[in-house]
Amino acid sequence: MRLLVYGAGVLGSLYAARLHEAGLDVSLLARGERLAALRRHGVRLAEGYGPAVKQVPVPVVDHPAGGYDLTAVFVRTHQVDAVLTSLADLDGDVLFLLNWAAGAQPLGAVLGHERVLLGFGSAGGTMDGDIVRYRPAGLLTRRVPMPIGEPDGRTTPRLDRILRTFRAAGLNAKAEPRMDAWLKTHAAFSVPLGQAAYAAGGPEALADDPGAVRDMIRLMRDNLAALPMPPVPRAFAALRTLPEGLLVAVLRRFLRSPTTAHSGLNDTSPATPAELDRLTEQLRAAQSRGGSR
Repeated sequence: MRLLVYGAGVLGSLYAARLHEAGLDVSLLARGERLAALRRHGVRLAEGYGPAVKQVPVPVVDHPAGGYDLTAVFVRTHQVDAVLTSLADLDGDVLFLLNWAAGAQPLGAVLGHERVLLGFGSAGGTMDGDIVRYRPAGLLTRRVPMPIGEPDGRTTPRLDRILRTFRAAGLNAKAEPRMDAWLKTHAAFSVPLGQAAYAAGGPEALADDPGAVRDMIRLMRDNLAALPMPPVPRAFAALRTLPEGLLVAVLRRFLRSPTTAHSGLNDTSPATPAELDRLTEQLRAAQSRGGSR
């Protein structure tokens, strides 16, 4: 399988490096300063804040010529509309591994519905110059699988082929028949979390403000209650039933954990609020459609 990773931020760089190290035919799409840095010394990776930096010579392109069996898209939510036209010019299937609560329809309307798959990249980290500092063991952990699914929930030959390819590279990919519901549930939880962490100046600062954590939990509960379908995974339903005080304690501990310290919750770039705003719009639209039925 010939692969293109579209987007050379944290997740795109991590996955492209892992696929390349596994011997797969993968290229990484990048532009501007990021492209120049990747051409100089490949993808540079460091675990957490450790001093060791590994360089992975992933092939990079700025204008892909086509011929790809699969393009895996790792861009921010608010950037998707701008890249759809260039994706339409490529061959093969397109797997969106990103925050997305709008369903497959607007993607398929541009690319062709038969080309689209949905998923979510289960890794995290931050950019430190041109070095990707990733969450320790986050990419290969067996506890946090990478869900991938067909928009209609079927198990198809192409889905099986993609799962086998990623698993052969050591990635914990799994089929998720309710991928759209999974993504909407994730947005219902992650948007309040991301907004609160950004406003506080990071997850640790948020953990120091129990009132802000409580407000965040109430917004999560409102979002989950307004979803047009039951939450996926089902465990998220507990956010609506567990005592608020217990949830505050659990989430404050989570916000202080080393895992969270190396996640996107520490991302202070201007793109973060833009992405969260777009996700909020998508959630509100989904909730409105659900309430009108």
